[in-house]
Amino acid sequence: MARNMNPNPNGPNILITGTPGTGKSTLGKELAERASLNYINVGELAQLNNYFDGYDEERQCPILNDDQVVDEMEDTMQQGGNVVDYHGSDLFPERWFDLVIVLRCDNKNLYDRLENRGYSGKKLSDNIECEIMQTLLEEARESYAEEVVVELPSNTPDDLESNLDRIQLWMENWAKQGS
Repeated sequence: MARNMNPNPNGPNILITGTPGTGKSTLGKELAERASLNYINVGELAQLNNYFDGYDEERQCPILNDDQVVDEMEDTMQQGGNVVDYHGSDLFPERWFDLVIVLRCDNKNLYDRLENRGYSGKKLSDNIECEIMQTLLEEARESYAEEVVVELPSNTPDDLESNLDRIQLWMENWAKQGS
């Protein structure tokens, strides 16, 4: 995990992505708190500002207006020091992120988590298939430089702690590169 020869003084911008239910929000909020970074949940930002282009009945979810979201986030991202939580990664400019974390979860855990959230039918099966096919990992690898994309497991509380430690170590090294 290395990059950025000129770190922003406000800290790195980190994207946490992965299939719904993999623990993005849990990791993102905890990381932001521990590292004194700004936490941005893209879904909440879109909801708050009504950045949608309709509703997908089949998948039971709103259709995000990517341009409105990116425009809203531009100034904040330029300042640095952000943890961004969103299931996709290809809508964001590559220049925004110093590290892209793709959380992965075994299918049994993911199925149980999504079922507990009330997912069913096509929405449930599509998300499980997305994880099996590594769709969001491949999307991140296609959207960002190889050296900034890191795949991390997210099955247990121990994984959460290990991931936090690993990201904080990366942040320390990132800061040293700018010195």
